[in-house]
Amino acid sequence: MTLDALDFQLVNDWQRDFPLVSRPYAELAHRLGISEAEVISRLHQLAEDGTVSRIGAVFRPHTLGWSTLAAVSVAPARIESVAKSISAYPEVNHNYEREHDFNLWFVATAPTATRVEEVLGEIGDLAGSPVLDLPMQEDFHIDLGFDLTGAPRPHLDPTRRRDEPEEISLEAADYSLAAALEGGLNLTPRPYAALATRLGWREEAVLTRLARLSDLGVIRRFGIVVRHRELGYHANAMVVWDVPDTEITTVGHALAAQRAVTLCYRRPRRPPHWRYNLFSMLHGQDRGAVLEELARLRGELGLEHIACEPLFSHRRFKQCGARYSALAKVA
Repeated sequence: MTLDALDFQLVNDWQRDFPLVSRPYAELAHRLGISEAEVISRLHQLAEDGTVSRIGAVFRPHTLGWSTLAAVSVAPARIESVAKSISAYPEVNHNYEREHDFNLWFVATAPTATRVEEVLGEIGDLAGSPVLDLPMQEDFHIDLGFDLTGAPRPHLDPTRRRDEPEEISLEAADYSLAAALEGGLNLTPRPYAALATRLGWREEAVLTRLARLSDLGVIRRFGIVVRHRELGYHANAMVVWDVPDTEITTVGHALAAQRAVTLCYRRPRRPPHWRYNLFSMLHGQDRGAVLEELARLRGELGLEHIACEPLFSHRRFKQCGARYSALAKVA
């Protein structure tokens, strides 16, 4: 999909730091030099076209409940039926077919690790396959938006150990707010007031709590969440690496600093089925562009000695924000 200049600014510039003010669309309108009504109309159209998934929060993993990346191996003739069953779980928010013997990859989020384990067990039974359970162990670069301009990424501090965050005490109201934000902000002039009405709060209380969760790092980013394929990035590869444990922090930070890498994180090996411990995401307009970028990364970063495998996605069966309604009930 080709965006005009104003739509490009909307989806590129406000994927993070979305205004926490009573009339956020009016604030965007002021910066773009158009009316509030036009901003809302454009976002409506982008949502209808599928370019914009939602406007809302991306939460840091393992702060609200437990989440994991998982995969199963399914015979080609059963992929669609098994994928449909997996997507039916409210705990599953992403579900993709990828090129590998383990060909269905999904993310599960639940109030507790025990519930995630139960879901994975049920999915393993219906798939008739061992389940790779791959929770994130170290975060080098995750979900900070998808820059469409090609601008260099801000410097990442390699001493920042986000895999060992400070203990954060969350309140029941934080879980309630996360649940209310599942579907994203309304496209109305005062979306935070609408959110407050659903919660039985005051608008000021919503804005204050969102600012607090952002300052604490519980909200990793707050803004427009886009869909890459609809923006023309049709090739999507999860590149997995078998990095010596003594090198993984160095390699992880080196990959995370690359503009082409949109996600980079450490996950456990699962022998004998799974040898890889570092995951990175590359997006491109076609397969050749992604493979060319991977070759460049390996050469320029001196990673030729490290085994890797690009797992291209074939089909997207489900993509939405994590569901936190159950977490609010538990809290």
